[in-house]
Amino acid sequence: MFTIKPIAAALGAELHGVDLCADLSSAVYQEIRRLLVKHQVIFFRDQNISPAQHKALAESFGPLQTHPAYDTIAGFPEITVLESTADKPSKIEAWHSDMTFRQHPPLGSVLRSKICPPAGGDTLWASMTAAYDGLSKPMQEFLANLTAEHDFSFGFKESLAEPGGRERLAKAVADNPPVNHRVIQTHPESGKKVIFVNSLFTTRIVELEENESRAVLKFLLEHVTAPDYTCRFQWRPNSIAIWDNRSTQHKPINDYFPAHRRLERIAIDGDRPY
Repeated sequence: MFTIKPIAAALGAELHGVDLCADLSSAVYQEIRRLLVKHQVIFFRDQNISPAQHKALAESFGPLQTHPAYDTIAGFPEITVLESTADKPSKIEAWHSDMTFRQHPPLGSVLRSKICPPAGGDTLWASMTAAYDGLSKPMQEFLANLTAEHDFSFGFKESLAEPGGRERLAKAVADNPPVNHRVIQTHPESGKKVIFVNSLFTTRIVELEENESRAVLKFLLEHVTAPDYTCRFQWRPNSIAIWDNRSTQHKPINDYFPAHRRLERIAIDGDRPY
């Protein structure tokens, strides 16, 4: 059904041989989902999908989420616009899993490129299953019963610090108080263990004293993004990335300013609380 081209040992594969603009069968959608769980992030090239096709692709995985802080496309509140221009450059360049400040973080996301800079603007992904497997057995056991706090306000502190930012995001802050998630999760489909902390939203490990929490978090946040656990994707117009938010982190590389970059993303609702 697909030609599969792995792009790194830990995760990531390009899929060829399918037209996402066509009416896809349930069997094709099921195979895309199977390959997503296997490879954790999958990529497609030259797919000029419409907003409705973008939504249909995301809905094949489950219900959709909206985002409290980003602009959206008219008529499609699920499609958030991630845009960086010379006048309004992107502020986020941290490794993260999406929206872990929610009690039900997204299952995954479908991101398509509209405008790409002539050079730069790649995105990195990291495998949290490979990162977990890279821990020693004593460290795995130490982390097994710990929980961590995730906070919207911590992740959007730069936006909140802007003139008028706290007023603009007041509802988002009120609707998203800090939540706790287990540091080590079991992926509900693969059954593999994953590390579930990230530098953008994770503030502390609840059960540890402040200095202990700071030291353990520092170790984990450096460990999970070791090069051996990562892959890198170079965007071109009409490329699509689908990633499993339960088992990956990602990081945009903001090395293209002042060029224009515009991506459009749909987040798929979480399949369970963490």
